[in-house]
Amino acid sequence: MATSRFIKDTGLTARMTLTMFLLGGVFVALVVGATYAVGPGWAPVIAAAGIGLAFWQWWSSDTMAMRAMRAREVAPEEAPELHGMIDRLCALADMPKPRVGIADMSVPNAFATGRSPDRAVVCVTTGILQTLDAEELEAVLAHELSHVAHRDVLVMTVASSAGIAAGLLMRAAQFGALGRSRSNSALPAVLIALVVSLVVYAVSFLLLRLLSRYRELSADRAGAYLTLKPAALGSALQKISGEVAATPTRDLRAGSAASALCIVPAISGGLTGLLATHPPLQQRLEQLARIQAELSRPTA
Repeated sequence: MATSRFIKDTGLTARMTLTMFLLGGVFVALVVGATYAVGPGWAPVIAAAGIGLAFWQWWSSDTMAMRAMRAREVAPEEAPELHGMIDRLCALADMPKPRVGIADMSVPNAFATGRSPDRAVVCVTTGILQTLDAEELEAVLAHELSHVAHRDVLVMTVASSAGIAAGLLMRAAQFGALGRSRSNSALPAVLIALVVSLVVYAVSFLLLRLLSRYRELSADRAGAYLTLKPAALGSALQKISGEVAATPTRDLRAGSAASALCIVPAISGGLTGLLATHPPLQQRLEQLARIQAELSRPTA
């Protein structure tokens, strides 16, 4: 976890480490399955392709997320108040200032992404700038900056490549089947590749969602303790969730590609339980209420 004045979260560090370890095992299974499908001579190529995919995801994560949200980077002259707020929070947190972006979307939301604190970007929508007051917006920005400081956006980005690689495995299986079409080994190879790819996708899907839900709670805590205004974040979450719930589905599609990165899922009535990318709003509000009560207690 990066060094900053955000509170440390050993639970988040442990979950990120475990997720990457398990996904490493999944990657090995993926390579073995694909190798069986297309032949052992292709093993180095398959391994290199998987590593290359993870590297590309890591290298271009900020560009892809900004493009998915139709966002653009803004200079201090274009958004002085937004930049000023991030400047103050970064000084308070003792962390490098990320780039700042704005997405021209009426739906209020915000996200952070990037391969490192030095290459990160914090992006807000025009909708959130119009919906929240200054204290609420500051609380949201503190939440997003904590994602950058904790480096969980990096882990989420790299880990998501496992699901994409599972889809590529199916392509490899089809290729291998064509190459073996004259033998009886084609069908078993395709079936094995299909099973392996489905298992890889399912494992990576669940691991990412478990990590995603915890990291949102961790960012809520870190942001609340940094600003000492948990009630402002709670108010912001309620406003954003209310606006998202009231927005027609067709208008939410533009932000759905980066939904897992947003402070509130950019999909009205999104998935729940194990399939959800974010914890329930009530759970987040209860945690913030406990922090508010703790901060309100008089010191001896």
